[in-house]
Amino acid sequence: MTDKNNGLTYAGAGVDIDAGNRLVDLIKPMVRATARAGADAEIGGFGGLFDLKAAGFTDPILVAANDGVGTKVKIAIETGIHETIGIDLVAMSVNDLVVQGAEPLFFLDYFSCGKLDPETAAAIVAGIAEGCREAGCALIGGETAEMPGLYQDGDYDLAGFAVGAAERGALLPGRDIAAGDAVIGLASSGVHSNGYSLVRKIVETSGIALAAPAPFAPVTTLGAALLTPTRLYVKSCLRAIRETGAVKGLAHITGGGFTDNIPRVLPERLGVRIDLAGLTVLPVFKWLAHQGHIAEREMLRTFNCGIGMIAIVRRDAVQQVADVLAQAGERVSLLGDVIVAGDEGRVIYDGHLDLAM
Repeated sequence: MTDKNNGLTYAGAGVDIDAGNRLVDLIKPMVRATARAGADAEIGGFGGLFDLKAAGFTDPILVAANDGVGTKVKIAIETGIHETIGIDLVAMSVNDLVVQGAEPLFFLDYFSCGKLDPETAAAIVAGIAEGCREAGCALIGGETAEMPGLYQDGDYDLAGFAVGAAERGALLPGRDIAAGDAVIGLASSGVHSNGYSLVRKIVETSGIALAAPAPFAPVTTLGAALLTPTRLYVKSCLRAIRETGAVKGLAHITGGGFTDNIPRVLPERLGVRIDLAGLTVLPVFKWLAHQGHIAEREMLRTFNCGIGMIAIVRRDAVQQVADVLAQAGERVSLLGDVIVAGDEGRVIYDGHLDLAM
């Protein structure tokens, strides 16, 4: 007869339910801090609730987005810096909502790992909560999955899910985008969360340790510099949309850079002409281009190169929109114009990026 005391257990198989419960206790105060009109941001139930009427909407259209942070998460794991990767997770989804004119309402996260370390997971969720507060959305739920055998100890991955809303008829891009409209750029904070498979390859071939001073920012380590979180453009862009009425379209510059992302918000017959001399290239991109011997067009299609969001605005309202964005903390550059697309393609570049070290 089998001794029941020697029977197999879930904990013995590598899944610690008590650690999961401890994590919930650790993050409850962080989650509560994201409460907003429409959601009390309490967790522990089987689903999160949101009241659109309490949020002030009359005839809303819901907009949803989801994303991850790609292999940037490997740098967080290797450096042990987990406090900011959650901001990236929020930013990648909510920035995609605002380009459609939607206000982010709530966010849910999915955290998967090989062995749950409640303190590490709590640091990640603290970043998620900070991102939600900055974006004005409530963190109303999530899921933690401990999957031994699928992940090595210490490894984890993240996914985020955001839902926003806009009043019917207020969605972007507008149908009135036309040749002659202005293209302005909002500065990025760094690499954001795209291109990290190439970034990590460049770091590997450089021989520079992540703990060493960053060649392009020697006051910090290379790992910490590469973990600079993705900028959140939600509040500034919503303010520009609502206060000026002159924003016709927005494009979040993620994987694919200008080349692939700007055409996504343009009518089929239109393109843009971009003056690369108007773009301030951040030092991190100059270092990546130099260290990796990356061609200019590859840079433009892989990285944001210093511009994380593009706005298409009425030509007569450029200064008004730029002033509102600047008041909201953005660094704004006039980059070019909307044009009729021709055989050259839908994104035409004039001049060259300043990639000199």
